[in-house]
Amino acid sequence: MFENLQDRLGSILNGLTGRGALSESDVSAALREVRRALLEADVSLEVVRSFTDRVREKAVGAEILKSIKPGQMVVKIVHDELIEMLGGEGVGVDLHAAAPVVIMMVGLQGSGKTTTTAKIANRLTTREKKKVLMASLDTRRPAAQEQLRQLGAQANIDTLPVIAGQSPTDIAARAVQAAKLGGHDVVILDTAGRTHIDEPLMVEMADIKKKSNPHEILLVADSLTGQDAVNLARNFDERVGITGLVLTRMDGDGRGGAALSMRAVTGKPIKLIGVGERMGELEEFHPRRIADRILGMGDIISLVEKAAENIDAEKAAAMAAKMAKGKFDLNDLADQLRQMQKMGGMGGIMGLMPGMAGMKDKMAAAGLDDKLFGRQIAIIQSMTKAERANPDLLKHSRKKRIAAGSGTDAAAINKLLKMHRQMADMMKMMGGKGKGGMMKQMMGGLAGKMGLGGLGGMGGMPDLSNIDPKQLEALQKQAEAAGLGKPGGGMPGLGGGLPGGLPGLGGAKLPGLGGGFPGLPGLPKKK
Repeated sequence: MFENLQDRLGSILNGLTGRGALSESDVSAALREVRRALLEADVSLEVVRSFTDRVREKAVGAEILKSIKPGQMVVKIVHDELIEMLGGEGVGVDLHAAAPVVIMMVGLQGSGKTTTTAKIANRLTTREKKKVLMASLDTRRPAAQEQLRQLGAQANIDTLPVIAGQSPTDIAARAVQAAKLGGHDVVILDTAGRTHIDEPLMVEMADIKKKSNPHEILLVADSLTGQDAVNLARNFDERVGITGLVLTRMDGDGRGGAALSMRAVTGKPIKLIGVGERMGELEEFHPRRIADRILGMGDIISLVEKAAENIDAEKAAAMAAKMAKGKFDLNDLADQLRQMQKMGGMGGIMGLMPGMAGMKDKMAAAGLDDKLFGRQIAIIQSMTKAERANPDLLKHSRKKRIAAGSGTDAAAINKLLKMHRQMADMMKMMGGKGKGGMMKQMMGGLAGKMGLGGLGGMGGMPDLSNIDPKQLEALQKQAEAAGLGKPGGGMPGLGGGLPGGLPGLGGAKLPGLGGGFPGLPGLPKKK
């Protein structure tokens, strides 16, 4: 997501921050490159022109060019304008209406409406504890109603029974009535789409809107369609009146032009983005966090939230207790690797860490990709229980058997064992006696500095269950104020601090952690 733009803008702005003084011509030259980068990212021309004009107006003032760090001031202006272009503050799905709240999903065929309908229903059920009813109004596409029924069955969400021969407007009216009778909090209407916008489609959407009186009308658009998605949003908004946007396939879009254009052109907030095919891979759209990612500043808050969502609290507590005693076997290592896979793998975590975006190419060149986790887990699973609990048993004959079972070789097994020894030594050092252990001291000290006294739970691991989102926002802002959110900065405090023990997550600022990932000690630190 935004990889191309991140690389281009990163190199352009790093060139500015590396200079002691800037002239107006320096800023103009940089903005020409920014303009080109945005256009290559498929951002609408009118949006690009407006964006660069606003940045130039603020960046060429005498107080900027003569400031102590003019390059950094220009970066801040670009950052602030990006946030403004993306919508300022994040806006979620609005449920503040009398139950059942009707949400109407609209969009072209193939944009991912049905899957997104199920994802939103699952999100409202699991996070908001709402009782949701889904109804398919798509009577044209073969098996569309059956697809939604199956998705509902997978996620244990109610779907409206199908009655053959009913029109979309009749189904909408029946769905709202069924939701009232069934005590549902929310009813989501999955409408039909076309391969293109036409008059019959718009008439049908207007009739459904009139019949169901939806509180939210969400336009689902494929981010890969680029600038055409902007025209789509305009047309639907003019004819139906949308309240928000949901962008799908953001994980496959390295440009991000649709996301950067649609909010600025339509004035409608992007509420959610699809970042994968699985049911849980739907995220709220936070303009500030997205701007941070684009400029390589990382996204600590999303990283912590992702950890809290994907990591089992009971396993984390058990892991913390073992680590406090200095115990760390290969079963523990396998759990660590699986947790990182759940959090989006190495690439997903690196993209959220401040100053680490530029490391992806170096990691790929060194063969440190997400497949590495799968290979390491396969090696561990090919061992016996006794071997996993006591790696010292692994002599040549056993390694030969494990290599055959995992499809690897002895060299890969030796690397895994070396990495495990290094991590086990680190655990012993952190869980050592004397004032509660090094890890607990570091986490407690960080918590005190950040004003987050509840970060010392689970034997030195932070207890994320009680952290208020406002505290997370404060953590992000304090990190930025300390210069830790800037390109090239490290990420403080979260090394060794995620539940389940993800030691050394970029924690170059903490002594002894060495900036290594679990399973990847010695990962070179960014200069």
